[in-house]
Amino acid sequence: MKTNNRKTTATVCKKPAVRKTSSSGKRCQAAGTVATLTGCGDIYRLVTDRIIVALENGIPPWRRPWRNAQQGINTLMPVNALTGRDYSGVNVLLLWLAAEERGFTSDRWLTYNQAQEAGGQVRKGETATLAVIYRDWTKQAEDSNGNKLFDADGKPQMETVPMLRQFPLFNTEQCADLPDQVRGTATVTRPQEDFAGVSPAQLQQVLSVVNATGVQFSPRPQNRAYYRAATDQIVLPLTSQFDAEGDYWSTVLHELVHASGHVKRLNREGITRALKKFGDPVYAFEELIAEIGSAFLCAHLGITGDLQHESYVDGWLSKLKSDKKALFSACRQAREASEYLLAPLGRQAEDA
Repeated sequence: MKTNNRKTTATVCKKPAVRKTSSSGKRCQAAGTVATLTGCGDIYRLVTDRIIVALENGIPPWRRPWRNAQQGINTLMPVNALTGRDYSGVNVLLLWLAAEERGFTSDRWLTYNQAQEAGGQVRKGETATLAVIYRDWTKQAEDSNGNKLFDADGKPQMETVPMLRQFPLFNTEQCADLPDQVRGTATVTRPQEDFAGVSPAQLQQVLSVVNATGVQFSPRPQNRAYYRAATDQIVLPLTSQFDAEGDYWSTVLHELVHASGHVKRLNREGITRALKKFGDPVYAFEELIAEIGSAFLCAHLGITGDLQHESYVDGWLSKLKSDKKALFSACRQAREASEYLLAPLGRQAEDA
């Protein structure tokens, strides 16, 4: 592998936060941390706008160019400091982005009440970070015309539907008096020249994931990496063409997410649809799934590498601006792909 001697620095978001005012008159901060999360109207739009602003400022929220120094493997996902469970889906992106923008060096988060429960306290003046959760909501069922439905006895016919709720999270660095086991002792170190290396333990896990898929690999002296569904094959440049080993394996994992969409695996439209080309909305959406899914995989496996997919940003922005639920769908399918690929390791995500 070639050594990448380029120094990586965090991108500074210079664009001012986009603020909206809800019908209740309360101000929502769509592009920054939130002091209060009530009365903010459309949560899908709020979260999506948060990601759109980050992309427009050159900060893809699924790219994390540093890693936690504790334990070595499986330490890149944000976790609940009290339960130890990983956050998942769009919350991973929101928390990674908040950590990048605000310089947090801990991946541990909790609610205001959890900080108190642990014996600590959120410091005065600290602002929360937006996170979301689905809660079941029971309502009277309606037909396709919006008419209320009743059963044979004339009683309202009820149904349970998931409703998106928002809740504030605080990084443990925003809290005082937390016990060590809650605060954690790990520190996050910024990139060094050898940071894109892969340890033997990490390599063993990555190879287990790769080999379990049965996908064929075809290394060639060329400048493209892609998945060919017709032959269930990943075509890659030679390993010597990559700046660092981490870059190579990050690319492999990105293409494996594509491969997970094969008809014999997860049967995802972006892979199984016959006619698709660069610039096609379905193509761009599949790339978004692969980008997020590979970030989840890299985080679970402790791989740090660089992917160069800036050419897709315009397509992603167009999709996110036109469909406020697209990001949530992409995160859901990315999680499905990462869980499918991690299954041979016995990894099963458990929400915080």
